[in-house]
Amino acid sequence: MSNTINHTAFNFPQQQSYYKGKVREVYTINEELLVMIASDRLSAFDVVMPRQIPYKGQILNQIAFKMMEATKDIVPNWLLGIPDPNVAVGQLCTPFKVEMVIRGYLSGHAAREYQAGQRRLCGVSMPEGMEVNDAFPEPIITPATKADDGAHDEDISREDIIAKGIVSEGDYAVLEQYTRALFKRGTEIAARRGLILVDTKYEFGKTRTGEIVLIDEIHTPDSSRYFYTEGYKERQQAGLPQKQLSKEFVRQWLIANGFQGLEGQTVPSMTDEKVLEISERYIELYEHITGEAFVRADLSNINARIEDNVGVFLKKYTL
Repeated sequence: MSNTINHTAFNFPQQQSYYKGKVREVYTINEELLVMIASDRLSAFDVVMPRQIPYKGQILNQIAFKMMEATKDIVPNWLLGIPDPNVAVGQLCTPFKVEMVIRGYLSGHAAREYQAGQRRLCGVSMPEGMEVNDAFPEPIITPATKADDGAHDEDISREDIIAKGIVSEGDYAVLEQYTRALFKRGTEIAARRGLILVDTKYEFGKTRTGEIVLIDEIHTPDSSRYFYTEGYKERQQAGLPQKQLSKEFVRQWLIANGFQGLEGQTVPSMTDEKVLEISERYIELYEHITGEAFVRADLSNINARIEDNVGVFLKKYTL
């Protein structure tokens, strides 16, 4: 389990800057390209766990690539290619400081707020009389501020985003349009795999020419929640928890062990068995979403593999 990606320290040709997020590490190349490395770090409740999960970065990177390819006809994206199982390379963009969260069902954070008595989330009304995991009459968009340096993301309304000048009204209208179009396409893709896309988040940025494009990940287990279609109605009618494919099983394990990312709480110890269980769950999700068998990448020397593959890819571009 030592052969995982925790931190990287590359020096690519014409590299200018480096940024470390909760899960991804981003290298800027000559003010034109971004090299984004999906690490094997695991984040929950906006806290990075002390153990890494084998193949997690590869899974996130490859699902995101497949989903961007499957949606580029309706929403443009930043991606140029994936030269390595853990790496995506794309256009340098200026990111919007919001995450566009869209929810088709009362689950996760929305359900916790609802059970606490809230009937509005990010300025959007939630109907009375709903049960956890019920479908909303139509999907709702509940944005969050995009936190820097590992801080907690915070709910925010459309009105506040525009009033505070975080995103202009015109640009926000495009973000909403793209968010709904992507969620509709993601729902259709999931349905073909016997899954329900419950909720997800999208991030967007602007290219140097001012085009709004989709960036980061899309429809991965870190950014999305899925239920199995089979048995959904029966479980709802019986008041049973839904069988799901998402990172929620990690959150529920943490909650059961007294951790929700709150001040003073300690991350529970994660055994080797738990790490392997989480890895297998991520692989299961990959295979269900893509309909393809997961091919494990060579872990014998991950850093050398990435450096070689990215170096070859960058030579194809005149920077």
